[in-house]
Amino acid sequence: MQVLELTDEMVNQMILLFLALLPCVAETAQAQGHTDCGNCYKIEPGAMVGIIIGDVILTVLIVISVYYCASRKRQKREQADKVYMNVRANVKA
Repeated sequence: MQVLELTDEMVNQMILLFLALLPCVAETAQAQGHTDCGNCYKIEPGAMVGIIIGDVILTVLIVISVYYCASRKRQKREQADKVYMNVRANVKA
């Protein structure tokens, strides 16, 4: 199983993509806010943008925490393999 390594460049690209899409989302939310739908529950454009920003932040936090846990597990496994290899080398000598 390979672990995806999240580099600084990848994080920067995700942030730039988010910042590039933010005006489009805000404009779409504002344009859709002017329709008359009778008894529909209306969500203000600011609330919609807040929900989307919160979702993106939560997603990034989940990705970072999964990466952190996976990398710690991989490091523990590598250290255990090193100890095992040293034990085998000592037994053979």
